[in-house]
Amino acid sequence: MVSAFFAAASLALLGAAPASSAQLPAATNYVALGDSYSSGLGAGSYDSGSGSCKRSSKAYPALWAAANSPASFTFAACSGARTGDVLNGQLGALNSSTGLVSITIGGNDAGFADTMTTCVLQSESTCLSRVQQARTYIDNTLPGQLDQVYNAISAKASAARVVVLGYPRFYKLSGSCIAGLSEKERAAINAAADAINGVTAKRAADHGFAFGDVTATFTGHEICSGSAWLHSVTYPVDESYHPTATGQSSGYLPVLRSAA
Repeated sequence: MVSAFFAAASLALLGAAPASSAQLPAATNYVALGDSYSSGLGAGSYDSGSGSCKRSSKAYPALWAAANSPASFTFAACSGARTGDVLNGQLGALNSSTGLVSITIGGNDAGFADTMTTCVLQSESTCLSRVQQARTYIDNTLPGQLDQVYNAISAKASAARVVVLGYPRFYKLSGSCIAGLSEKERAAINAAADAINGVTAKRAADHGFAFGDVTATFTGHEICSGSAWLHSVTYPVDESYHPTATGQSSGYLPVLRSAA
């Protein structure tokens, strides 16, 4: 599946295995870009000044900054962001002195919020068709959009260590859920998450960026695991299918720490 997603009238989006490197010096200037998986939607403790971007003090970028005391920290990630939003509104803090950049992006472009809404509210066949539509987008259109974002980051912050993080699988198959989506739907959604991670990892590598795979850290903590670090359907709906505070601190933060 998917791993990734946000939307007002719908549900929500998407993780990745870390590349290792020497820890950056604490004096680095850190800029956190991306969508709701980076802003911390679902983790609570939102900065009231961030409005609909829903930036959380419990999101992995804020946790990394608190632990490492970088010389500067710009938290630009915003719930609902697509690649075009990063290009048009999140790159202002990047410059030649930027030492670390992190980002999750692509799930909203692929329409995973709509995908999850479709799967929750409609038939299995309609769900599987919508997942396949997202897969086609991931394979054919998303690579070029990621290239635009990664090229822009490189142009503005040529000296930075860039860590691109992926999205978790949503479901533990043959898990504890006794209602909701069918096993076939859950498997298709997980496969879409693997697909977006695969495309993202390839584009990141081709740009010389590290890819942080959160699949392993979330394994055993998917929905239907009995110990989930992801919300299922929530009210209000925007936090659905997003990491909890524990998902941010135990699923995402260790992967950034290893890859930074």
